Amino acid sequence: MKARELFNRRIPVMEHAFAELVLWELPEPLSGSKHRYKYRLAFVVAGECVLRYDNEEGKGDHKHVRDKEVKYRFISADMLVANFFEDVKRWRNENSNN
Repeated sequence: MKARELFNRRIPVMEHAFAELVLWELPEPLSGSKHRYKYRLAFVVAGECVLRYDNEEGKGDHKHVRDKEVKYRFISADMLVANFFEDVKRWRNENSNN
């Protein structure tokens, strides 16, 4: 099996913000991951990435909230997207004055 792109989308969220979601299915797990997905989900506001979920080779599943990096427990691709958009909603609520 070759790597297969499952989705690659940019979704407008607000006037100056968008979510970009990229997910690949791989033939083998990346180093540091137990699943066969490679992903990058980012929330960008006014040109700044304020939230990102990814699984870099060797680092495993994690998320970035501004400058802080936190481990992420990957369960499924559907849960990944749901968790990401929950964090987007939380960020928007906490930063509604921006």
